[in-house]
Formats: sequence, C-alpha cells, structure tokens
Amino acid sequence: MKKTIAEDYEFTITVLSVGKDNKPEHCRMGFEVNDTFICKYDCPSGFCPKTMVKLYTICEAVRSGGDLRKLGGYDKMGMQFSCADGPALFDVKAVKLTV
Repeated sequence: MKKTIAEDYEFTITVLSVGKDNKPEHCRMGFEVNDTFICKYDCPSGFCPKTMVKLYTICEAVRSGGDLRKLGGYDKMGMQFSCADGPALFDVKAVKLTV
C-alpha cells in the first residue's frame, strides 16, 4: 500500500475510565485507564471497532474545520465521549500537523 495523501491532523485517544470501578473486565476490549491510541486517518491499532464509528465522526468534524464545543467538547479540538457499549469513557485531542 502506498499512502499518497499527507494527513493534516493527528488524534490522541486516552481511556479515562472503565465502568464505575475501572476494572478492565467491564470492557469487551479489556481497556484500562490511561490506555492511549494515536491515529491520523487510520483506525488505531487495538481500538474498539464499535466505538470507531463514534470516533470517526468526531475526527471528521475536526478535519472539516468544525468546533468540538458544538458537540459538547471542552475546546475546539478536544472532547470526551463514551464507548458504543457505555462502560468506557475516552478523551480525544486533535493536533493540527504542518504538511
């Protein structure tokens, strides 16, 4: 595979909590607090496929020049969101890359 498009954003996704007691057995993927994933346009390796649907929407909002505060974010390029099944809470932060 040959990547031909230089991506202009990088996203860091961090697990903030898993269930009420932060036990990985509450998450089908076994996520633990502070697990971190980094991606550009790709799906982060080891990330939950069901939750990727939510993450993709957030990333596309940033890529198109949107403001995550309009989606409940804490600033223009950062927000917290829950997983598709509910037990895990994530933080996503976008960084504009110079290309």
